[in-house]
Amino acid sequence: MPVGTGDLPPAPGNQSDPTVRPSEYGDETVTETSIPRTEQPLDEEETATLAVDGDDTEDDDDTEADDDTDTAASGTRSKKAVGEGDLFRQSEIAADYVEGLLDILDYDGDIDELVAAGRPMVEVVGERLQNLVGQRGATLEALQELTRLAVFRQTGTPSRLLLDVGGYRANRRKELAAVAKNAVEKVKEYGEPVRLDAMSAFERKCVHDVVNAMSGVASESEGVEPNRRIVVRPAD
Repeated sequence: MPVGTGDLPPAPGNQSDPTVRPSEYGDETVTETSIPRTEQPLDEEETATLAVDGDDTEDDDDTEADDDTDTAASGTRSKKAVGEGDLFRQSEIAADYVEGLLDILDYDGDIDELVAAGRPMVEVVGERLQNLVGQRGATLEALQELTRLAVFRQTGTPSRLLLDVGGYRANRRKELAAVAKNAVEKVKEYGEPVRLDAMSAFERKCVHDVVNAMSGVASESEGVEPNRRIVVRPAD
């Protein structure tokens, strides 16, 4: 899509009452950093609850470890405590930015900003928004990275903002829960590891959450982006 990070478009003010509600996406710990870096995508958001090695710091958001650990623009990591007011401010900035993008792209949608599970969120609801999601959420992930960058440019603070369009993330989480349970059943039946298809950080986090809540099995990530995948195996 012809929208770059060099000239982030301003957006008209988006007004809505501050709302904090439990997240329908679950309590996610972001493992990947939220600040843009040239060597890796913004949304390596989810670090696995079960990190097997140093490379797995991206999966539990992986957003994951990123709950507490943010990568600064300089590439160094620092822990920052962000208040609820600051989080909602991030969601407001993000909502304004997304509203500006929708205007540029001539899409209609209702935008809600909120804070859920300790992270800012923006939800876009409307019809004919599939192009903003893309194949397996690829376009949505790119838009989320741009939006996080817009927040960072205004606040100077790394953001774990979660962007959802048309309820895609909630629906995808349900699908991945079924995939994870099926893998667990195979592992318990045959006693052999099961390798799943390559997934995004968000998708891996969803699977890790389900597997780690079940006894007798464990999950770990292997490989490098964009071919990083989860292996479900018998617990040691």
